Amino acid sequence: MQKTVPGCFFQQMYSSLTGISMERDHMKDLRRYLALKYIQYLVLSSSNAVSTLLGLLGSAYTLILLQSAKVSSKSTTVLISSLAQADILVFLSLVSDVVLGSFGAAVPPAAPAVARTLLTANAHASCVLLSCVAFEAYAITFLPSESRPLRTVRNARLLTRAIWALVAAECALFLLDGHLRASGASAPSHGLLELLLQFSSAAAALLRSLSYILGILLRIINVYIYYKIFFSMSPRSRLKSK
Repeated sequence: MQKTVPGCFFQQMYSSLTGISMERDHMKDLRRYLALKYIQYLVLSSSNAVSTLLGLLGSAYTLILLQSAKVSSKSTTVLISSLAQADILVFLSLVSDVVLGSFGAAVPPAAPAVARTLLTANAHASCVLLSCVAFEAYAITFLPSESRPLRTVRNARLLTRAIWALVAAECALFLLDGHLRASGASAPSHGLLELLLQFSSAAAALLRSLSYILGILLRIINVYIYYKIFFSMSPRSRLKSK
């Protein structure tokens, strides 16, 4: 009787998610990409230069890979595609830093805030999308028949659009708060500007707190989901190996 190893677990899970045969090399690449993204956003406390560079390269390769006719169009591939597209924001942030560095003192005060907001949007969207992949893996494992009507390409696209709309609204609020703070610092606050500044500051602070709490909850939920999936697949693997 053979023991179940983590590699077998990921092979079973991602093959069921994407419907791609395990003999094909591109399936290994998708598994590695998702594992990289889980480490980057749900394991590491903050991204570093190495993980950011690997994430960008992995996302670029994944976007090319998903254009292949060998990759079937499923709800999970829609989520993975959106996850890879999120790294475009990281690329734009890096380009922004390079451009700002070349201009030096002539940089507008709001420019660094825009670069930081792009990174925030990327991190938040990526965490939610990875959690959606985890929830789909849970549904496929424990509720395959009941969840099939929900696990459609159309629903996945609607879900990704809703995620990006929420992230865009969050970032717009952060940028507005930063702009109002800069305006209030450069000129005396009075009347409507003061009310807007107070409202945006309170809303931004509340949203940051909620984002932090949600991030912790998503990490816990993801660990629980993959714990359940791993131990549900272990008996099946042992039975197959007999």
